[in-house]
Amino acid sequence: MQAAVFLCLLGLVSCKNPFSWGGPSDDSTNQEEACVTDQATCGCCLMQQKIHRMKMYFNTSLSELENELTRTKNTLNNIRASRSAFSVALTNSDTLTCYGPFRDDKLITYQHVFINLGRGYNAATGVFTAPRDGVYSLALTVYSDAGSPGNSLAACANLQVNGQVVAGPKEKNKQDQEDSASIVLAIHLAAGDKVAVNLPIGCFLCDDKSHYNTFTGFLLYATD
Repeated sequence: MQAAVFLCLLGLVSCKNPFSWGGPSDDSTNQEEACVTDQATCGCCLMQQKIHRMKMYFNTSLSELENELTRTKNTLNNIRASRSAFSVALTNSDTLTCYGPFRDDKLITYQHVFINLGRGYNAATGVFTAPRDGVYSLALTVYSDAGSPGNSLAACANLQVNGQVVAGPKEKNKQDQEDSASIVLAIHLAAGDKVAVNLPIGCFLCDDKSHYNTFTGFLLYATD
C-alpha cells in the first residue's frame, strides 16, 4: 500500500481509468463505493485529485495577485505622472522693480520659478494649465510701493480661471506708501483649465529678490 501511494504521488501510476468501477471522481458516492473495491489505489487517486485542486487554486490566486499588483503599479505611475505643483515670483531683481501700470488689463508673467512640477506653468505667458480634473490649492500675494508718501498706491490683481475672475485683492489709496495682500483658496479645475493673474488698468506691483509678489498652485487630489 505504501509503495502504491508513493508511486502515485510521483505520477508513475496512472489513475485515469484502471478499474472496472471507472476510477475516482468528484462524486463522493462513487468514490465511497470505489474505495470499498480498492482502498489503497483509491486513496492514492483521491490524494492526487486534492493536490491538483490545491495547485489550481494557488495558481489562480497567484495570477489574481499579480494582476492586482499590475493595476496598482499602473495607478501609482499615473498619479506620479500627473503630479502638479508650481510656485513663481514676479522677478528676481536686485533692485525694486515695478510692473505696470498699463492702459489695458494685462496678464502677469511671473519670471522667477521656484518649482514647476509637471510643467503646468508657462513662464512665457504666465498661464498655468491644469493637467487633470481635481481640487487645486491656489495662492496669490501682491505687493506695491507708491514710492513716497502721498502718491497713489494701487496694489491690485485678479486671479482668473479661463478668463473669469474668481478672486482678487485690491488696495487703492493715498494713505499708505506700501501695502500687500494675500488670498488662498481651494477650487475644482477640469483638465485643460487655464489659471492666470491679471493686472487691472491703473494697478502696479513692485518686486525684487525678496519675492513680495508670488503665485502658487498645486493639486490637492484628483477627481477623474
